[in-house]
Amino acid sequence: MDYQVIVIGGGSSGLMAAVQAASQGVRVLLIEKNPKLGRKLLLSGGGRCNVTNRTTREELIRHIPGNGKFLYSALNQFDQEDIVAFFESRGIALKEEDHGRMFPVSDSARTILEALVNELYALNVTILTNTAVEGLLFAEDEARVIGVKTADGKHYHAKSVVLAVGGRAYPRTGATGDGYAWAKAAGHTIERLYPTESPLLSNDSFITSRALQGVSLQNVKVTVWDDQHQAITQHQMDMIFTHFGYSGPAILRCSGHVNQWLHQTNKTTCRLSIDLQPDLSLSELQAQAEAARDKMVLTILKQWVPERLADVICQLASFDPSIAYKQLTHAQQAKLFSLIQNFPLTAYGSQPIEKGFVTGGGVSTKEVNPKTMESKQMKGLFFCGELLDINGYTGGYNITAAFVTGTIAGWHAAWA
Repeated sequence: MDYQVIVIGGGSSGLMAAVQAASQGVRVLLIEKNPKLGRKLLLSGGGRCNVTNRTTREELIRHIPGNGKFLYSALNQFDQEDIVAFFESRGIALKEEDHGRMFPVSDSARTILEALVNELYALNVTILTNTAVEGLLFAEDEARVIGVKTADGKHYHAKSVVLAVGGRAYPRTGATGDGYAWAKAAGHTIERLYPTESPLLSNDSFITSRALQGVSLQNVKVTVWDDQHQAITQHQMDMIFTHFGYSGPAILRCSGHVNQWLHQTNKTTCRLSIDLQPDLSLSELQAQAEAARDKMVLTILKQWVPERLADVICQLASFDPSIAYKQLTHAQQAKLFSLIQNFPLTAYGSQPIEKGFVTGGGVSTKEVNPKTMESKQMKGLFFCGELLDINGYTGGYNITAAFVTGTIAGWHAAWA
């Protein structure tokens, strides 16, 4: 049986692409190699599924550092408010939490998955699970895709094929990077793959000694620096010290930038710093310390940071933590406040793509029409989701890119 559109991949972008294509009244086939649809979607947002972020267009793009500007044309057709309306119009109540993050009121990702799957059934989409795709079928006389072949030897024909197979992050959800080879076969460039939203690895002394393992920090400002001491990126959020390095939201947002900088400069380590009290100025810190000048330095530090970190700060500043603040020299005071405002870290990389939640790199956006998601190299071939060289921070940005590119790919594949 022939179809108008074949969608390969039953994740966030693929589900949306299949729904939106079928909503145009065409025959759609959705192929998924896993036994069930939406495995990664069920894990998103800590299992609650942060469906989008209700922020401004500019803020959305800013939070998608990996080619977010490519999405402008797509967002003019379908944006965050359209995502909200899509689910609410299907009876899914959503709620807004901090920083514009939108979740289902049920606090369950399954609510979102079921809404999409129910829509597939309502639109008579043919669904094949447990079905691995082996490759694309191309016309002999022109650069056009005409269908797919599956591992069991079957051929399925269609006017349009949407590749929505994801990247290489989270392999336990079935992400193995198959789509890169198919894109290459269609004449596409694959930009270097690298981990983003992944914990950082470090050989800093307090990491190797495990002196700070498990210490968590709230509302600190983490900065990644280049060799000219210019800030590459900066994020004020929470973080945690681990046995291998650093993790937590602020660190995860920095990780892709660290990996890119290390690759581009061929350096072995990248410098970062933490402002441990970003909402206090130097003069305010000094005033608080001076008001308690008779107390031990350790006691004063403990009002700003956890005790184990206070101990490390004293070690790095080379003075006894039991010394009274009033006994410090001006140079020692300056060193103390420098460590509070610029606590130094280094990282030599991050955990691998397979341990991260998002893949950096992928199909070059230069070779994809931003208005339609259609390949510029191969007629009838469309891309969406993480397979594209687009990546954002956690907080609803990646899934927004997935739903938006999936919608645009689905619509235009149906009209092709």
